[in-house]
Amino acid sequence: MEHYSDEHEGVPDMPVSPTGQYFNSSVLQVSVLGVLESEIPLDDLPAMALLKDVFLPINPRFSSTMVEDRKGVKKWKRVEVKLEEHINVPSFPAGMTAGFYDDHFKDYLSKLSLDRFPQDKPLWEIHLFKYPTSNAAGSIIFKLHHALGDGFSLMGALLSCLQRADNPSLPLTFPSRESSSHENKGIFRYFGRVFSTVGNTVSDFGSTLIKSSFGGDGPTPVRSGEDGVEFRPSVITNVTFSLDRIKQIKTKLGVTINDVIMGVIFLGTRLYMQAPPPSSSHEDLQQQLGNSNANATAIVLLNTRAIGGYKTIGEMLKPNSELPWGNHFAFLHVTIPKLKHAKNGASTAIDDQLTANPIRFVKEAHKMIQMKRNSAAVYLTGRMLEILRKFRGPEVAAKYIYNTLKSSSIVMSNLIGPVEQMALANYPIKGLYFTVVGGPESLTITIMSYAGKLWITMRMEKDFVDSQKFNSCIENAFDMIFKAAAVQNNPPSN
Repeated sequence: MEHYSDEHEGVPDMPVSPTGQYFNSSVLQVSVLGVLESEIPLDDLPAMALLKDVFLPINPRFSSTMVEDRKGVKKWKRVEVKLEEHINVPSFPAGMTAGFYDDHFKDYLSKLSLDRFPQDKPLWEIHLFKYPTSNAAGSIIFKLHHALGDGFSLMGALLSCLQRADNPSLPLTFPSRESSSHENKGIFRYFGRVFSTVGNTVSDFGSTLIKSSFGGDGPTPVRSGEDGVEFRPSVITNVTFSLDRIKQIKTKLGVTINDVIMGVIFLGTRLYMQAPPPSSSHEDLQQQLGNSNANATAIVLLNTRAIGGYKTIGEMLKPNSELPWGNHFAFLHVTIPKLKHAKNGASTAIDDQLTANPIRFVKEAHKMIQMKRNSAAVYLTGRMLEILRKFRGPEVAAKYIYNTLKSSSIVMSNLIGPVEQMALANYPIKGLYFTVVGGPESLTITIMSYAGKLWITMRMEKDFVDSQKFNSCIENAFDMIFKAAAVQNNPPSN
């Protein structure tokens, strides 16, 4: 039996951050599932040695449990780690087809998304799926409680365990941050931005407060609105796109890569919400158009660190670091663009109304994100949560976050991955994606770039959202936008 003991005796207990308390509360138990797809079988992967020598030393939280003192204050308490309790190797019949293992892999991820961490040991697990699926010779699944840190922190920890596959002595590199707007100069533009910020702040904060407190989106094809969705099985699937093709759209439309991705997801969502039966009457089409245009809101999670790429773990853990470990993110409410109603009303088919100008979804995503960034609503929301925590306790603040997630149609998050292919102990990693589990929403979409590709991962409420149809709609939306952008003239350079 292998144990790992902290060599630094007498290390004081660390306080749990407010967000860490929200995500490990009676109303929220949120975790991150990260999947590494291996090009070769995992039979000889030295998992124990990697965890003991590489993973655990990254951060004391990986060898700590969350405890509550007599005053009700939660802290991280260092404990002895029994590694064998954190490594899971599922067993299935050998020699079966890739399709057989595909189904079992999906079911296994669904089960992991429902399982909650026991509170008497550190809040992480590793799962080695040693069977060949359609996408990989084997898969390594990291399940990490969100109280340990946000996506930036956890991805930084994960990347510190990997090296470049082509040359381990060279560092991994990441795409630089991008901006679609140029710096505006001049006193009139300055005052214009000030007034715009005030107006956007009032509008955004007001709408966020109303949706979180008094109910948000109604039931739609992507939101059941039922209670207890977080306790229901889910289906986790993904689609991949070439980053080069995404960059072609970006250049043609003069927007950012994030704008393109958001536009694809927004259009794909409306395509799915439309989805009329094969034989529909005129009245059925009109009813379906109304369903397609139902209010739908996406909660977009943003990293609040003003940095371009991942930093070393040492930099994150320095006292008063500008790049601190932990949960440092905010959420924005973004309205999913609606369909354009034809002037002649019922005589125009839904497909024509939706697809006449697919790049409109990218342009509107760009416009909305620019407006949201020119707003202090994120700051005000953070201050409001802090006030709730101080005067009414972390459970009340956690309930507010729960209601915010539950009232939305989609929760979205994205991370930037390395440009080069990675390897884990000389095991080449073919694919890399993640999802967030434990929330009350019916549809979670996460985006991850890695080695020239973009993974869009969907976690959907099982038996409610049709995973195959939704994936197909996302792929169709990308093709439609790519073809429409190809005939556009390049925007003038400023």
